[in-house]
Amino acid sequence: MSFWTAVVVLFAIASITWLRAQKYRALGNDRPGNPAREEELEHEVEALRKRISVLERIATDERRGDELAREIESLRD
Repeated sequence: MSFWTAVVVLFAIASITWLRAQKYRALGNDRPGNPAREEELEHEVEALRKRISVLERIATDERRGDELAREIESLRD
């Protein structure tokens, strides 16, 4: 491999790396610890925890029929 071929190959690798970095920055994924994404995930986890608690309450509830159906409808709101 000649010197100039090596230069071209290194330039191509550097260009591809730079382009990928620009793409990830544009998408907002430039860092693993992206604060906006972490906040979004925290809200999603909190919402899922609330839903699980509702489902646990429904599953362990010993009441029957109409009362349970009314509570399910009220929890949907």
